[in-house]
Order: sequence, then structure tokens, then C-alpha cells
Amino acid sequence: MGRGRAKAKQTKVARQLKYTHHTIDYDRLREELGADSHREEMYPSTTSEQEPERAQ
Repeated sequence: MGRGRAKAKQTKVARQLKYTHHTIDYDRLREELGADSHREEMYPSTTSEQEPERAQ
């Protein structure tokens, strides 16, 4: 019998999350995640990208 209030609160919170417009600072997020500094570690260059470097 106590499930009704809990479900109503969950529904209310879900509605707020769905219809509230969130502003995301993508630059700050990128800095926090360290995406720029670890890009080369995560995605090593392929052979096609390395070929022009060898030719020089």
C-alpha cells in the first residue's frame, strides 16, 4: 500500500528530468574528462595516417 507515494514521487522526478532544459558546458566537460590529452592514447594513428609522415 505504501508503493503509491513512492511511484508518484518517481514519476514527478522523471517528468522534471525529461522536461527541464539542461545547459551543458561541453568545453568544461571535455577538460574534466581529459579528452584532449588522452585522444592519441585512446585512438592510435592508423597506417594511412602514418604514411605521409614517413615520406617526409
